[in-house]
Amino acid sequence: MDEYSRFVDWDKMDVTVQSQDAKELTCTEFQELKQLARQGYWAKSHSLRAKVYHKLISNIPCRTVTPDANVYRDIVVKIVGKRNSSCLPLPEFVDNSLVPTYCLNAEGIGAVRKIILCIANQFPDISFCPALPSVIALLLHYSKDEAECFEQVCRILACNDPSKRLIDQTFLAFESSCMTFGDLVNKYCQAAHKLMVAVSEDVLEVYSDWQRWLFGELPMVYIARVFDVFLVEGYKVLYRVALALLKFFHKVRAGQPMESDSIQQDIRAFVRDIAKSVSPERLLEKAFAIRLFSRKEIQLLQMANEKALQQKGITVKQKRQNVHLAVHAENFKSEIVSVKEMRDIWSWIPERFALCQPLLLFTTLEHGCSLSRFYSHSEGHEPTLLLIKTTAKEVCGAYLSTDWSERRRGGNKLSFFGTGECFVFRLQPEVERYEWVIIKHPELATTGSEPENHTPPASSTLSSGSVPSDPSDRLSPFLSARHFNLPSKTASMFMAGSSECIIIGGGDGQALYLDADLNHGRTSHCNTFNNQPLCSESFQISVLEVWGFRD
Repeated sequence: MDEYSRFVDWDKMDVTVQSQDAKELTCTEFQELKQLARQGYWAKSHSLRAKVYHKLISNIPCRTVTPDANVYRDIVVKIVGKRNSSCLPLPEFVDNSLVPTYCLNAEGIGAVRKIILCIANQFPDISFCPALPSVIALLLHYSKDEAECFEQVCRILACNDPSKRLIDQTFLAFESSCMTFGDLVNKYCQAAHKLMVAVSEDVLEVYSDWQRWLFGELPMVYIARVFDVFLVEGYKVLYRVALALLKFFHKVRAGQPMESDSIQQDIRAFVRDIAKSVSPERLLEKAFAIRLFSRKEIQLLQMANEKALQQKGITVKQKRQNVHLAVHAENFKSEIVSVKEMRDIWSWIPERFALCQPLLLFTTLEHGCSLSRFYSHSEGHEPTLLLIKTTAKEVCGAYLSTDWSERRRGGNKLSFFGTGECFVFRLQPEVERYEWVIIKHPELATTGSEPENHTPPASSTLSSGSVPSDPSDRLSPFLSARHFNLPSKTASMFMAGSSECIIIGGGDGQALYLDADLNHGRTSHCNTFNNQPLCSESFQISVLEVWGFRD
C-alpha cells in the first residue's frame, strides 16, 4: 500500500482503487483541470488523488494566520488528553451530524473526532458546519497523518477569496444555501418539486437536507468523485449534484409508494443505496447536463436569501421554532383559494419571500371593480400575488416580482417591467405553473429583440441596452434589479399596466389581459410548447384578489 494508507480499511475499499498504477498530473490550466476532474482522471489511483488534493488545497488563498500541521501537533494532546478518541464529544456546531466512516479503520474513525475538536479550538468563529465531519473523514484517506489532514481542512475553512465559496460555517450561510437550493429545485426539478409539495407539509425542510445527502449519505466512491470536481470548480458543483440526486430520486421512485412515513427518510435511503440504480459517472453526467445559473447569479441569489433571513432575525439555529413559515390556516381567508392551494402557491415562490405570510391587499368583493383602486392598494408592495376566479369556476393567477408603481416610468405609454422570477399559473381545473419563457427556454433569448412565434408584447425579452459579450458576466433576467441593485438592462419585461388595462405574460407562451373594469379578461396562448391554456380565451371575472407579503 502507499504512504497514504494509514487510516484506510482496505478490506472495505473497491479493489479497483487499489490496483491502478499511479499517474502524474502536470497540467495547471483551469479548463484542463476541470475536464480531468469531471472525467475522473485521478479517481482510480489512491496515491495520485492524494497528491492532487494536496496540490489543489495548497493553492487555496487563505488568511495570513492559518493553523498548520505544527499547530495540531502542539495542541492535540492538550485538547484530547488521554480520553478514548472514539468517544470524544463533538462541538455543537456540527449539529449532531452524521460522522461517516468512509471505509476508515478504527484509528481513522477516532482521528475524525480529534481533528474536529482541534478545529473548534482554532476556529472559534465557526458556529454551524454540519459538513465538517464528512470532509475530514474523506481527507483522512488522502493524508499521511492527522496533522496533515488538519492542515488541509484548515486551509479550506480559512479561504479568504470572496469569489470562492467552499464550506458553510454559520447557520445564516447554511440556511440561505438551503433556500437557494429550494429556488433552484423550483426552476430545474419541477416534477420532483411537485412530488415534494404533494407528500410534505414543509418542502423547505426536505430541501434543508441537501448537504446531508452529499456530506453524510452519499457513499465514499461517489462523494470522492464529487469532491474531485468541487476542489477545482467550487460550491456550485454541490448544487448541481444535489439537483441530480433529486432528479434521479423522482425518476426511480415515481409512481411507487413511499417506503417510510417521511419523504426525507426516503430520499436519504435512496442516496445511501444509490449504487443500486446510478453509477458515479452517470450522476456527474446528469449534474453537468443541467443548464444552471452562473456562479455570479447564484451568489446574488444567496445574498438575497441571507438578507431575508437577517431581516427576520434568523441568524442562529432555532431549537424549537421551525424557521420555514407556512401559510397559517387560522389567519388565512380567501374567496378564491383554499389554505392547501395557497400553500402550493407558496412552494413556487422564491424562498426569501416564502418566509413571509400572505396579506390581502385588494379584493373586488370589498374594493369594487376599479383598476385605479387596484393600483392604489397594490402599489408600495413588492412582490404581489394576483388571484382570479372566473364565472366558469376557473382559477388562475400570477406571481409578480415588481411594484406596480413601476408602470409610471413609461408615462402614459404602456411599458413592460418586472423580472424573470414572475410566473403565471392555473389551479382549476388542473394545476399548472408557466415559467417565464426566457428562463425555461434560454435558447430563445436574443438581445434587444423578441422571440419568434410569440405575440408581442407579452413575450418580450430583455429591455434595451447592451449585454456583456462574455457569457460568464451576463446576468439572467431571473434576477431582480431592485433586490440586487443591478443595472436596468438586466431587468425583464413581464408586467405592463396603464389606466386602460393590465397585461401579464410571457410564461411558456401564456399571456393574461385584464380590462380596466376588472370584469373581463382574455388570454393569449402560443402552442409552441404544447401547454394547455391558462384559462378560457375570453372570460368574465367572478372574484379578483391581490395578496402582498407580510413579515
